[in-house]
Amino acid sequence: MAPTTTSTKALALSDLLPLPNSSVKIPRLGFGVYKSPTHVCEKSCLVAFQAGYRHIDTAQFYGNEAEVGEAIRNSGLDRKDIFVTTKIIAPAGSPEETYEKVLESVRKIGGQDGYVDLFLIHSPSAGAAKRKQMWLALERLLEEGKTRSIGVSNYGVKHIEEMKAYAKTWPPHVNQIELHPWCQQKKADAYCKQHGIVVQAYSPIVRNYKANEPTLVGLAQKYGKTTAQILLRYALQKDWVPLPKSDTPENIKANADLYDFALAEEDMATLNALDEGADGAIVQAVENE
Repeated sequence: MAPTTTSTKALALSDLLPLPNSSVKIPRLGFGVYKSPTHVCEKSCLVAFQAGYRHIDTAQFYGNEAEVGEAIRNSGLDRKDIFVTTKIIAPAGSPEETYEKVLESVRKIGGQDGYVDLFLIHSPSAGAAKRKQMWLALERLLEEGKTRSIGVSNYGVKHIEEMKAYAKTWPPHVNQIELHPWCQQKKADAYCKQHGIVVQAYSPIVRNYKANEPTLVGLAQKYGKTTAQILLRYALQKDWVPLPKSDTPENIKANADLYDFALAEEDMATLNALDEGADGAIVQAVENE
């Protein structure tokens, strides 16, 4: 099993991670657009691209897929150099309608003949039959080259194990879950790493709720960094793929400035000791059993 703690090796904003059983690689840092208003989202994505991000995370639920697509087209970057993720939260009824629903997202982001790099099931909450229906739609999308990889979000061990009964693509390439020092989801994290599943961390800066937490403030002062930068560096050193979200240009840029320092082993241990299990989640802890 791969270690779930601490790496002080040199990291860079350009770092990529390989996805399991795939030639696709995912950037180690992403930019989230959860609740980014449509009139702001494109501008925020363009600031992120200028700051060096090459990975955008959106969803049908966020209502801004089209704006992400506009930002990609207006970025001046080659499409192949950008990694974009979206998600489906519920099926549309029949398998064919569910397929059309995911295809619509691809078209919003990439145009009629475009693609996305990663398509996730946003939540397991729809139930087993609907989880299967969504996964089969994503597998069809993958087979047709409309997405380069597929995965899940908010899935615990039991949900990923359940997929073995019907999935042609297993393990899923990615599992995106809430991760930060207060919610480390150790069982799901270890399981994913054991199977080569890339673990993405949403809410890695805890929506700034912990900005005044004494331990975190002390570490920020020690390293001359913001509390958000400490949390993001922590996520990188845990081998997670953090997805910080902001619509403030200064914060977007600062949240990518993570590569001129490394957290010492004892400071990683201090942050590891803050874990509150499921009680530390601000959004959702996964169900493993």
